Amino acid sequence: MTSPDTATLLEDAADRIADVSRADLQIMLRRAALRLRNAGGLSMEDDVEDALRDLAGELGKTRNDMIRFIVREWMEKNTYLPVHVLDEDGEVDGEA
Repeated sequence: MTSPDTATLLEDAADRIADVSRADLQIMLRRAALRLRNAGGLSMEDDVEDALRDLAGELGKTRNDMIRFIVREWMEKNTYLPVHVLDEDGEVDGEA
């Protein structure tokens, strides 16, 4: 029998937040934080690394920021995450 991964545990806890003990939630959050902290070691093929470095330099972001941005964009475009909708009457602070 395999144990559920951290993401599954967090999703389950979110669905039944009132039933999760504080100690269990602390453990899950610490595991998630550790995984996020260690995600910087993600390696890519040389051509992808070059493209990430170039793009990050152009946009003034870090490599990890670019990876997070690209993954979020991909997830939004493929409907795994909700898309941020701009209100037509809302403030845009000079940005479209």
